[in-house]
Amino acid sequence: MTTLATEHVDVLIVGAGLSGVGAACHLQRDRPGTSFAILEARESLGGTWDLFRYPGIRSDSDMYTLGYAFKPWTDRNSIADGAAILAYVRETAREYGVDTAIRYRHRVLSAAWSSEHARWTVTAQREDTGETVTLTCSWLQVCSGYYRYDEGFRPTFPGEDDFAGRIVHPQHWPEDLDYAGKRIVVIGSGATAVTLVPSMAAEAAHVTMLQRSPTYIAAVPQADPIAARLRKHLSEDRAYRVIRWKNVLFTQGVFQLSRKKPELMKAILRKRAAAALPKTFDVDTHLAPSYNPWDQRLCAVPDGDLFRAIRHGKADIVTDKIERFDATGVQLASGRHLDADVIVTATGLNLLAVGGMTLAVDGREIDLATRLAYKGMMLSGVPNFSWTIGYTNASWTLKADLVARYVCRLLGHMEQHGYASVVPEAPVLDGDDELVPLIDLQAGYVLRSAALLPKQGPEAPWRLHQNYVRDIRLLGRGPVTDGVRFGHAGDRAPDEAAAAGLQPV
Repeated sequence: MTTLATEHVDVLIVGAGLSGVGAACHLQRDRPGTSFAILEARESLGGTWDLFRYPGIRSDSDMYTLGYAFKPWTDRNSIADGAAILAYVRETAREYGVDTAIRYRHRVLSAAWSSEHARWTVTAQREDTGETVTLTCSWLQVCSGYYRYDEGFRPTFPGEDDFAGRIVHPQHWPEDLDYAGKRIVVIGSGATAVTLVPSMAAEAAHVTMLQRSPTYIAAVPQADPIAARLRKHLSEDRAYRVIRWKNVLFTQGVFQLSRKKPELMKAILRKRAAAALPKTFDVDTHLAPSYNPWDQRLCAVPDGDLFRAIRHGKADIVTDKIERFDATGVQLASGRHLDADVIVTATGLNLLAVGGMTLAVDGREIDLATRLAYKGMMLSGVPNFSWTIGYTNASWTLKADLVARYVCRLLGHMEQHGYASVVPEAPVLDGDDELVPLIDLQAGYVLRSAALLPKQGPEAPWRLHQNYVRDIRLLGRGPVTDGVRFGHAGDRAPDEAAAAGLQPV
């Protein structure tokens, strides 16, 4: 194995998905002349939208808010399929010339900060050649999301080896899978499952969504009728801004209603689902979760396609526990048997923080679980570093845009004042301070890995509000000097206790 010569860039971006491409575009727009490179572990850009190939793959957020603030979404459909989103990301990358900055098949293994030199040394492995590549950068911007791209969450079910058909996971959809005219069981009740069921139902003999517990599901228009009218009277850019804000405020309103009046929100969701389903459908068994709306992400179905498939007899929902697989399908705890030719395990994701790389500051390896998240994007005691995590209650890109713009502002402030480093300084905590994981969502993939995540502190700028309007004030217009310490090459980073702000868990 050989090591290639070291190269230096001002900003090194990890990940060429929606966030990474957006971060690079913001550098081009706001900081022309800043050198940057993008390292991408896979062989193409697009992240999620290039990885997932299962039938019906689509956004569960509207594209007027999932799209970039600087790049209008012009397609007719507000809820877009994966191919359209991927084309949009690729077009944006080409338009801003950031596609030429992407180094494909470069998997980042580690990043080590040197206070003496005020720079990161990043080590990556080329997946195509096995070579080790070393780069240095003044700022490390991780845009790799928070789940594993190479494997999904896949529990083992008793009797799997007895099943005579095929078992597939949506994250690794086989190109040769022919399910036309076949009986399908989709295990799961999240966004992937509610996407797969109506899509597969168009060709399959029948599709059953088998869930252990229900999820809140709401029908939304695939095409925004207000957007269509606005485009007739406003320029594309202006119409996009108006629609974007309309959708931001509507989504935030739904979230706030869910938080303040959960019983009312439950009643609204139940009424709308019942109106779209056959009178014989047991809404209270299959669509009434035990948790409140938005404790987990609400699943959107464009134009009620899942409800329509159920109404037409092409699909159904079964709420039960799996006892075992057998040769012909799934045996349930209730005694019922589901016949199947294909079983799809839409059982979720595996979380992977900062792309799986190790971080070290002046020779000390960083345990993410002992760090506080600053403004939801930096880590206590870790200099010149940002990590893009989108909203859990709204479109991912709303937050990604804010983080990218904030980094540009911070870099500008450092350049103007001659600083080489900036590090968030953790507040002094006491035993009464409430700490929660950085991703405060009751989804299974988060709960399984919550102990590995950075924590949120008791108050801003160490506590997130999942509120885009508030974050515009905090990240878009607020100061870049609060809660941080600026320095020069040679200034030592905080010692371990001061950096972390809390003890390891």
